[in-house]
Amino acid sequence: MTTAQTPHEQALRGAAHTALAAPSIFNTQPWRWEIDGGHARLYADRRRQLLVADPEGRLLTVSCGVALHHARMALAAAGHAVGVHRIPDPADPDLLAELTIIGTHEPTLAELHAGSAIARRHTDRRPFTSQPVADATCHDLIIAAETQGAHVHLIDDNHIAVLAFTAIKAGALQLSDPAYRAELADWTHRPPWSGEGVPTETAVRAVPRRVPVRDYAPFGGDTTRPGRESDRGARYLLIYTDADNPDAWLQAGEALSALLLAAVTAGLSTAPISDITELPTTRDQLRTLLPGLGHPQVAVRVGYPPPGEPPPPTTRRPAEDAINPRC
Repeated sequence: MTTAQTPHEQALRGAAHTALAAPSIFNTQPWRWEIDGGHARLYADRRRQLLVADPEGRLLTVSCGVALHHARMALAAAGHAVGVHRIPDPADPDLLAELTIIGTHEPTLAELHAGSAIARRHTDRRPFTSQPVADATCHDLIIAAETQGAHVHLIDDNHIAVLAFTAIKAGALQLSDPAYRAELADWTHRPPWSGEGVPTETAVRAVPRRVPVRDYAPFGGDTTRPGRESDRGARYLLIYTDADNPDAWLQAGEALSALLLAAVTAGLSTAPISDITELPTTRDQLRTLLPGLGHPQVAVRVGYPPPGEPPPPTTRRPAEDAINPRC
């Protein structure tokens, strides 16, 4: 017999459903929501962790942070004031956050924009056009992200070569590792009905760019045509934190979500870049780009999309597999 849901429980379940659209490393969707009465608890799903690319679960936690911020924005845009308790139980490291509706809320314009941008945001791996993203626009994105507690550094044009070298090094080192190649093949050749992973048709054939991107189809397969652009007008933003622990990783994910949604609102396409932070050697190289001390967590490429149809969005697994799952 099904028990009737309270309005708060319905709202929390709806927000968790909206948050399933969040991007995640390799589209692993490494989260699990438990909705119980007036609480929504976000758990890390360690079964979906990338043991080669993400052995510490850092990017798993960043991905969960994106989902957390998506849920928060969905609730705020719907007029709910929400209490957020991050990492609430030291004895349960997989419990990353708990949301509770504590009253009504008058959403700000930024929250309304963020809430509506969730459904429109899709990772675009195509090279962006030569139309430059203005400094003022980048400043707005930085402000949106830094309200979540992390820092954002706009990579100066004089340092793009360092970023490009770091990306080339990351790609070469990872593809030379048989274990990484096996993990990549696993998550790019999932059955279509699974709703997870990065199908090769959502990837873009490798072409010259200002900064190379991860090759999701090194073993062949149908890919999206890259077009004639080369990311000439793209800008690169690096999210970093003061600490390097689960609390900081969760903050970085919330900042990433805020940046992505603000970019969509500004008419930009986006693509998170995590491969350059997956190896200690390339992550150390990125630290040289920061204005001070800090721990690089993830970068983002933003720009104006080329003409034509974008690649198909990556699919999502059924809601019942991630919200109050039976097992």
